[in-house]
Amino acid sequence: MKTMQQHIHVAIIGGGPSGLFMYKRLIEKNMGELKISIFESRKQLGAGMPYSYEGATPEHLTNVSDHEIPALVTTIEEYVKSLSATTLRTYGIDVEDFNRYKVVPRLLFGRYLSEQFTLLKRMADAKGIETQVYLASQVSDIIDLESQAQVKIMVGSTDTYIVDKAIICTGHKWPTKHEGNVEHYFESPYPPSKLALKTDHAVGIRGASLTAIDAVRTLARHNGSFHVLETGEIKYHIDAGSENFKIVMHTRSGLLPAIRFHQEDPFLANNLLISEEELMLNRLENEGFVSLDFLFERNFKAQFKEKDPVFYDMVEKLSLEDFVEAVLALREQKDAFEGFRQEHAQALKSIKRHESIYWKEVLSALSFTLNYPAKYMSAEDMLRLKKVLMPLISIVIAFVPQGSSRELLALHDAGRLEVVNVGTESRVEPAKDCGANYFYTNEQGIESKTYYKTFVDCVGQQPLNFEDFPFKSLIDNGNISPAYLRFRSVEHAKEQLLAGNDHMFVAPDGAIFLRVPGIKIDDSFQLVDHSGRSNQRIFMMAVPYIGGYNPDYSGLDFCAATSEIIAQRIAEGG
Repeated sequence: MKTMQQHIHVAIIGGGPSGLFMYKRLIEKNMGELKISIFESRKQLGAGMPYSYEGATPEHLTNVSDHEIPALVTTIEEYVKSLSATTLRTYGIDVEDFNRYKVVPRLLFGRYLSEQFTLLKRMADAKGIETQVYLASQVSDIIDLESQAQVKIMVGSTDTYIVDKAIICTGHKWPTKHEGNVEHYFESPYPPSKLALKTDHAVGIRGASLTAIDAVRTLARHNGSFHVLETGEIKYHIDAGSENFKIVMHTRSGLLPAIRFHQEDPFLANNLLISEEELMLNRLENEGFVSLDFLFERNFKAQFKEKDPVFYDMVEKLSLEDFVEAVLALREQKDAFEGFRQEHAQALKSIKRHESIYWKEVLSALSFTLNYPAKYMSAEDMLRLKKVLMPLISIVIAFVPQGSSRELLALHDAGRLEVVNVGTESRVEPAKDCGANYFYTNEQGIESKTYYKTFVDCVGQQPLNFEDFPFKSLIDNGNISPAYLRFRSVEHAKEQLLAGNDHMFVAPDGAIFLRVPGIKIDDSFQLVDHSGRSNQRIFMMAVPYIGGYNPDYSGLDFCAATSEIIAQRIAEGG
C-alpha cells in the first residue's frame, strides 16, 4: 500500500465529462507526488460523445443549465461572456440575455468542458502534478499486474504504459448488430450526421427519450425548416421533395417525456445520500437487503412533510406501485400532445417565476440516490424498480429543453409528428434490404405490423452485458465478474422461472440469483473478481458496464459524485 508521500501514477482512461471530473477530484486531493496520464480516443478533451460531433449537431441543446451543473473551475456564464461576438453568433447566443438558468447548444457545452480541462491542467501544473495527455489514443486492453501492484495499459497494438491505478471513464457505447448491413436501419441516432437524410416517407422511431428527440430535431431539419412568427410561435414548413415526410415515435405508454422546469435545489440528491450506518441498519432489518420501499419512503415521500404538506397528505398512504399508477393515469387521461402542450406552459411558468415543480425535483433526486445502494437490493426489488419506477422516472425527469418541446409541438401541428402506444411487448425486426418492421398490439387489442423504410432505435444508452466488456484480459484473467442479486424469496424466484426469465442461476448453497447487466463493483467503484475480492488498482466509472448496480444514468451528477468517492479511496491508499 502506498503512503501519501510516495509517488503515485494514475491513468484516466477516457477524457470526456467523467474523465474531466475525475481529473478535478485527483488534483484537489493531497496525494504527495502525483502523476496523471489521460488517454482519450478522440482529438478533444472534455466533450466526450454527447457534446462533440459524435453526439450532437448545432440544433441539439443541453437539458441542464449552469446553476444545475456541479462546480468545475469557471461557470458557463463566465465562459459565455468571454466568447467573441462571432462565436456567440455561431451558437445563436445573445450575451445580454444570457444567464445561469439558460441552456446552451451541446457543441458549445463541449467547448466549455474542453476549456475546463485546460484550466485544470494549469491548476495541476501549479501544484506540481505532472499531467500527460494522449489524444487519439484508443486503449485496447488493460492488464492487472497484481504481483507488482500495478496496471498495464495497452494503446493500439504496440504501445504500453505501466501505472499504479487505472480509472475507466470510457462513457457511452452504442453497439451495432444490423446497422450497416440493412440500409436505413439505425441502432442509435449517433453520430447525428448519419441522419442527414431526405426522406419522402414516414420514419419510425423507437422511444421518446431525449435520444429520440435528438433524432427528431435532426431529421426535421433535413426535410423542412422551422420559422418563428412575430408572436413567438414556431411553425414548421416542409421542403419540396419531402411531402410525405413524417416521424412516428413508438413508446411503451404513448406518452412524451416531461419538460425542463426550474429546479429550486439542483443538488438536492447530494443532501439525500444515505449514510453507511443508516444503510446497514436497514439491511439488518431486511435479511441483508436494502428495501426499495424504505428508499421510496425516506428519499421521496418524507421530503414533502414540511416542504409540501398538501402533497404529502396525498401520497402518505400510497405504495410505490400505487403512486406510479396514479401519476401515469393522470398523464394517460390526455392526448400525448395535449398533455405535452399543457406541461410546456406549466414548465415555462416555473422557469419565469423561478418556482420549482417540487415533486418532480424530488423524484429526480430519488432516481439518483437509488444508484449507490442498488447493489444491496434483493432481486425482487430490482425487478420492481425496473418494471414499476424506472418507466415513470424516464418520463418525468427527462427534462426536455424548452426549445426542443416547442419544435415537437410545431411538428405535430404541421401533421409531421405522431406518437403511437405500443405497450411493453412490441418488437422491431430489420427488413431484408431496407428499414424495419414494427410489431405491436395497439390500444384496441389488435396485432399490428408497420413497415418503415427508415427506422431509428432511440431508446437511449442501454446497460451492456458482462460479455460486452471491452478489455478482454480483465475477463480472461478473472479480474471482473458478472453482476447479480440474490432473491429474497424462493417463491418469487420460481415465479420468475415460470415466467421465462432466463437471467437466473442457483448457487451451490441453493440460493437463487438474478443476473443483472454489466460487472460487479464495490462501494468504491473498484472491480470485484470471481472470488469476491475488490481490486485495489482498477476503478470503473463507465456507466454502460455497471448498469446492473447503477440503474439510473444521471449524467454530470453521477460523474461528480462517483469521482469524489474514487479519488478519496485512492487518497487513502486504497
